[in-house]
Amino acid sequence: MTTVSVVAKIVEDNTGVSSEIPLLMTEEGELSPLTDYLLYLHANGRSKSTLEKAVRAVAMFLDYMEANADAFTDPEKLFQAFVRRLYSGTASESGLDPSGLYWVPASEATVRERIIALMGFTDWLADKQGTKPLNPLRKAMPHEQRLVYAAWFRRNQNDFLGHIKDKSISTTVKRARSIKGRTPLAKTEDDAISFPTARFEAFFIQGIGGAKDPRVGLRDKLMLLLMHGAGLRVSEAMLLWVTDVFENPADPSQALVRIYGEREGIAPVDWKSRKGERTRKVYLKENYGRIPRCEMKGTQHLGWKTKVVDHKEGYLIAQWFPVDFGRVFMALWKTYLKYRATVNAHHPYAFVSFDSKSFGNPYTINAFNQNYAAGLRRIGLEPNKAEGLDPHGHRHNYGRRLTQAGIDPLIRKKCLHHKSLESQTIYTLPGNQDVSNMLSAACEQLARPDTKVIPLDWKALVEHGFEDIDPQGLYTGKRPRLGWA
Repeated sequence: MTTVSVVAKIVEDNTGVSSEIPLLMTEEGELSPLTDYLLYLHANGRSKSTLEKAVRAVAMFLDYMEANADAFTDPEKLFQAFVRRLYSGTASESGLDPSGLYWVPASEATVRERIIALMGFTDWLADKQGTKPLNPLRKAMPHEQRLVYAAWFRRNQNDFLGHIKDKSISTTVKRARSIKGRTPLAKTEDDAISFPTARFEAFFIQGIGGAKDPRVGLRDKLMLLLMHGAGLRVSEAMLLWVTDVFENPADPSQALVRIYGEREGIAPVDWKSRKGERTRKVYLKENYGRIPRCEMKGTQHLGWKTKVVDHKEGYLIAQWFPVDFGRVFMALWKTYLKYRATVNAHHPYAFVSFDSKSFGNPYTINAFNQNYAAGLRRIGLEPNKAEGLDPHGHRHNYGRRLTQAGIDPLIRKKCLHHKSLESQTIYTLPGNQDVSNMLSAACEQLARPDTKVIPLDWKALVEHGFEDIDPQGLYTGKRPRLGWA
């Protein structure tokens, strides 16, 4: 291992404001070109995971170059071999790896992610560099110069991940066939990723509600209602502030819940900063000395995937379906506020930790996931994303309920806070059980005299042509010995 990833606070000027980003360290010190690129991504609002993917891709590329410094003089062959090793891993069939990398084979989707991340960095670096360093692949060359060479090669060769050498193929075809990673298998979307409706009541009451500490059970029930009853993502539900639940003017028994984006969302109660700013980002800074959770690192980080909000003040509205979920939420919320009021918390978040080690701190996704898994086990289930038994399965259940109820696609789009109608496609496709039910119903129609489909006569179907697999005629032929009694 020639590189180490660390998280650091970067101070760029005299303001005292720092940017917390991942860095890559080598034995030569900080990899400054990558740091500059990460600051560029950070300034453009790219997510934490995007920065981490770039660091991972560059780290693996440098480690591969170091481990194979004497194996290549042609950079194109180096890049192609690097991609092949991402797919295959680096250990032989005997389990040995003289290079010392010991990479395990990555999935096709993961390899594509790493290729794209590496290409993004080298594209950016190519715009900053215009010269070709000498002897770029020799062992003594510093890591930075190797990366500069990679960027130069990419700029001048269009795609350093390989070109077709057949001279009979046009330049356009060559570019189209450059190695960009294998195409992953297409994944179907079905009800396997939706939380099973039949198990929700037991999970809500005995599972999540079965926690020993009633405060924990109540808090997690409210979280679950926001996800299952209003289709919110777990990170969105966790961003709820104590100031953002109201009685619905049309029905006071129903909760009106708003989830604000913490960068651009408007602060509560007409608050303004000393300079007239009204955003929640400034509110958090001046009142609590905090930054938005979408800008934090570690367990306190919460993503903000939503691109469309419901109001110019920057918030989402929890749209309950059925509306009874909103009534249950309001009833539980009033009780929960009594527990929340006993917590001396220096932050505005509604959901807090009741664990003695972190009492009063904002609730984290890791902690919720642990409690969620414990709730499943109380009713005899195990966490299983493929079966919808995970937090995001409730959002899929919500989307499918809207679809099955015949809700107009434009309304579904607003309820799910999607930017595009295409985003809700996964909720409109029939699930596996739906397909099975449709086929069973269709089979029953074959028996009707007016059917346009001639039903299959299985006895006639196997009278001929099966001699190679059933030479003794045990189950096939006009008079099978064991079949069609």
